[in-house]
Order: sequence, then C-alpha cells, then structure tokens
Amino acid sequence: MKISNKLYDILKWVVIIVLPAMATLYKALSAVWAWPYANEVVTTITAADTFLGAVLCISAATYNYNKEDGGNA
Repeated sequence: MKISNKLYDILKWVVIIVLPAMATLYKALSAVWAWPYANEVVTTITAADTFLGAVLCISAATYNYNKEDGGNA
C-alpha cells in the first residue's frame, strides 16, 4: 500500500513529536494530579509509537529502495 507524501509527513510528525510528548506530559501530570495508571498509559503510548516508527521506517526504506532501483522492485 502506498501512502501520499503528505500523510507520511503527518505520521512522521506524530511519531517523532506528538506521541513522545504526550507520554511525557501524562507521566508528569499524573504525578502532580494523581491520575491513575500512569505506567500503563505511558507504556501503551510508547509501544504504539515504537510500532508506528518501525512501520514508517520500513515504508521509507522500501520507498528509497524502489526509487534507487528505478521502480523495478
């Protein structure tokens, strides 16, 4: 499945900036406001972020390989 450059850029921004910032924010505020399940929420966000990062990395590597190969792969 091919995704547009715009969608790739949005997903990359979410993976690199938004999800790690959200995990950090929840962890910090949960200590101050006694929010429940801090470790579980942060672990879930981090796991999802890692998965999405791996998928995007594979997608980028495949795109670059096909680009260098002239689209023959």
